[in-house]
Amino acid sequence: MNKNLLDYVELLANEKSVDKELVLMALESAIASAVKKSEFPGEDADIAVKVDPKTGDYQVWRQWLVVPDDQGLQEPDRQILQWEAKEDYSDQGEMNVGDYVRQELKDYSVTGRRFATDARQVILQKLREAERIKNLEEFKNLYKDQKIVHGQIRKNVGGDWIVEIGKVEARLPKSECIPHELLRTNDRIRAYVSKIDPASRQQQVTLSRACNEFLIELLKLEVPEINEGLLEIKNVAREPGQRAKIAVQVKDKRIDPIGTCVGVKGSRVQNVTKELNNERIDIVRWSDQPVEYVVSALAPATVTSVVVHADAGKMDVVVDQENKKGAVGASGQNVKLASKLTGWDINVMTAEEAAEEKEKEIGEIRSKLMQYLEVDEEVAEALIENGIDTLENLAYGPEDELFAMEDFDEDTIRELRSRARTGLITQALEREELLKTADPKLLELPGMEHDLVALLSKKGVKTLDDLADLSTAELVEMTNMEEQDAQKLIVAARAHWDN
Repeated sequence: MNKNLLDYVELLANEKSVDKELVLMALESAIASAVKKSEFPGEDADIAVKVDPKTGDYQVWRQWLVVPDDQGLQEPDRQILQWEAKEDYSDQGEMNVGDYVRQELKDYSVTGRRFATDARQVILQKLREAERIKNLEEFKNLYKDQKIVHGQIRKNVGGDWIVEIGKVEARLPKSECIPHELLRTNDRIRAYVSKIDPASRQQQVTLSRACNEFLIELLKLEVPEINEGLLEIKNVAREPGQRAKIAVQVKDKRIDPIGTCVGVKGSRVQNVTKELNNERIDIVRWSDQPVEYVVSALAPATVTSVVVHADAGKMDVVVDQENKKGAVGASGQNVKLASKLTGWDINVMTAEEAAEEKEKEIGEIRSKLMQYLEVDEEVAEALIENGIDTLENLAYGPEDELFAMEDFDEDTIRELRSRARTGLITQALEREELLKTADPKLLELPGMEHDLVALLSKKGVKTLDDLADLSTAELVEMTNMEEQDAQKLIVAARAHWDN
């Protein structure tokens, strides 16, 4: 039996090209599994085995982990309290927490065809795991300085592609493929290593062709100035397979960042585009000046003017009518990518649309001033022309600046200031009354604020159901919210229907 064990170990070590010690460890696990099944059915016994690599003799123990007395036994079949270990097994040492109590087993049976079959399965499983670990380590060492790998597609499993890279099989999930890209078995592809999971029982390496990092690494391969530190990629916005924008900052003023990345006759960027299934790539000059950055990101459209709403993180960009289509892009793609790239919410409009938008805003301001100050349209217009666009500006603005307005005398200014303060109090009371009529659960929704709840309540939207029944377009019209924010709010309101 012992000689047969050693012969078997030697055979497997040579067959699998692994260390003999590794096969011995697998054999020990196989014997432990067999003993546990035959001698302790129904128990989660912890069995330890040690095989002598010279003689093939082996010893078998059952062991229990020593745990603190105040912890209790979380795994009764595998643990023993410290006081009990010290009392019953003092001959095995001090019995500190973390030590093991061992009881050698003499009378057990691990022979026969059943044991041989089970042992072989356990050993092969352990060897497969060891082989995966070994191959993964070799893979990590081989590609430690590379983010992009080359491999050959072997098969498709549930929509995901299995890619062979040396001895490692990697997974390219369907979600990480470039949309509409035609891939086939045996094709050779390049991809970005997005994740390495040593604990995975299947493919331990996950690839991506759709992530921003893949585009960045491809560009680095084509543009050596990036690796040399002369250029820096600041940000990327991408719709895989369709279009991407890359913001590049120049470190050496003598270098043209766009021309350098594009290359002679577009050769550099065309190589990247070809790899990405003809994805169109725009190189954008990065700037720490937000307006300059946004204008650059909207290229090739020509921008006439920009109005910045810093508090809202928004810019109204005015373009000529003939430029609007290019600025917005097909299905809004150009402006969407520019917004993602710069971090600003960009609203593209013509001069006529900008004028209409401005008139609408002024109209709302005018109406509010007329309502709370109890003045006519002429007075409200005069206040707006002098920079008074809120009750707060009039009520608490610097008095000397207000007195400097030529359209009003000091007594009128004092009266208007008094009315503005009264108007603010009235607004606050109206807001509180509206909040009282609204369901408090509205305020629990992510992104919901008191002012928004008050506005919705004024419009008759007072419960979660009222909000959930709205369409995105209706909510946008009521509140002037961004469409994306309105959609999220409605989805959150509808969530309670599933509870």
